[in-house]
Amino acid sequence: MSSLNPEIFSKASEQVNAIRTEINKAVIGQESVVDQVLMTLLASGHVLIEGVPGLGKTLLVRALAACFGCKFGRIQFTPDLMPSDVTGHAIYDMKSEEFKIRRGPAFTNLLLADEINRAPAKTQAALLEVMQEKQITIEGRPLPLQPPFMVLATQNPIEQEGTYPLPEAELDRFMLKVSIDYPSLEAEKNLVSLVTTNKLSDVLDVSELQQVVSPEGVIQLQKVTAQVDVDDQVLDYAIRIIHATRAWQGLNHGAGPRGGIALIRVARARALLRGQHFVTPDDVKTVAPAALRHRLGLAAELEIEGLSVEEVLKNLLDSVAAPRS
Repeated sequence: MSSLNPEIFSKASEQVNAIRTEINKAVIGQESVVDQVLMTLLASGHVLIEGVPGLGKTLLVRALAACFGCKFGRIQFTPDLMPSDVTGHAIYDMKSEEFKIRRGPAFTNLLLADEINRAPAKTQAALLEVMQEKQITIEGRPLPLQPPFMVLATQNPIEQEGTYPLPEAELDRFMLKVSIDYPSLEAEKNLVSLVTTNKLSDVLDVSELQQVVSPEGVIQLQKVTAQVDVDDQVLDYAIRIIHATRAWQGLNHGAGPRGGIALIRVARARALLRGQHFVTPDDVKTVAPAALRHRLGLAAELEIEGLSVEEVLKNLLDSVAAPRS
């Protein structure tokens, strides 16, 4: 039996689906991506979104911010971006003769790190503390962020000139890596129709989206998500998947403990999204690709053969026996 109050759970499920409905009004044809970003928010994590330009990555973040009326910050990562441009810095005030803290754009609720792989490792590393500890240290002074806080980073998988690979330590801090693809023919037709009818801009407007929940309400939703039941057999299944990645032939390295934590937390969020107060093995298997694809290293011989992490991960998941009810 679930320890969750049925009324609280029912209200949380309704709010989550209301947020999903509102976002899908602006982000056309990307229902799966919207669900994965929502699951990351509910699980109090961060998400890396990979896709070619023009598929609505920035729009998705703006729509999410509009739905719970939070502060939204955007950083355009470039080769000359400095760490202090992300976190902030101390400046000397001539009048007071004291140093004052000037807070950077990372002091927000939703932070869009646009084209994160265009900045060098030193600048990318400025996000390590804020993503893990949800605080920023300036001149030795730790400054906590106002919850809820979430980083949504984007990168272009095709254009590699002038980019820097993300360090494994930073990749591991992203709960999910989401691939955003081109919309279907029908969805793209609806998108083009919406954007070109009586509009001067080529971007969909998010100002008409309704605020569904407050920032405090999002924190409550995250607390409800953390209480979704996980049976011992389902937990064992998730950990066996993680251990399989470490012994799988063709992988240089598997997922660390953060991979298992992410798997269970996102599976809980998926259960809430489906209106269920318990996690099933299918929840775990469904979220596993997004939770693990950025945590695995493919061996050189498999890359030469043209195999991808996705294919290896699919074979691995099929080989791990799921518990039967």
